[in-house]
Amino acid sequence: MSLALDPTAQDLLFREARTANTFTDEPVTDEQVRAIYDLAKYGPTAFNQSPLRITLVRSPEARERLVRHMAEGNRPKTATAPLVAILAADNEFHEKLPHLFPHFPQAKDAFFSERPVRESAAAVNAALQAAYFIVGVRAAGLAAGPMTGFDFEGVRKEFLDDDHTPLMVVNIGRPGPDAWRPRGPRLEFEQVVTTV
Repeated sequence: MSLALDPTAQDLLFREARTANTFTDEPVTDEQVRAIYDLAKYGPTAFNQSPLRITLVRSPEARERLVRHMAEGNRPKTATAPLVAILAADNEFHEKLPHLFPHFPQAKDAFFSERPVRESAAAVNAALQAAYFIVGVRAAGLAAGPMTGFDFEGVRKEFLDDDHTPLMVVNIGRPGPDAWRPRGPRLEFEQVVTTV
């Protein structure tokens, strides 16, 4: 066997995991979200910058405000999912670098003193963390429905601030009836990997 992860875990995290479009009404608890984050936080980021920020949308009022900014086809899913998370990149992540990267605290000013550099770094590294967050949701036995079909500026103004850039909205819960579309094809190894 080429993988250290047992086949059941491989299926849970990868082969059998799907993007859910419907959910049951079973709640997603704060304990589950904490356990998900406690896995996701170990995803790699440059300089350990950890720029991902998560806004949990729980109240009916906040949900209604979010649904208004979703693309029309995503509104019913977001309105009915047990939990919705807005994943964003913190463009001021560098302020925490002296704590997160203690063996070279000068990285804050040496590499990230300019806002455009921070925005670029935050976008890439928060996207890495977002992928780990989705795998963490799967590890909790839940389904994730990540979406980028929404008004990014509207969500930023409604829920964040100028220092945070929204990346995606993720519906979270147990899959409901007819949750899955047929699985789309994937590219084969030879189509993706080049050895030089």
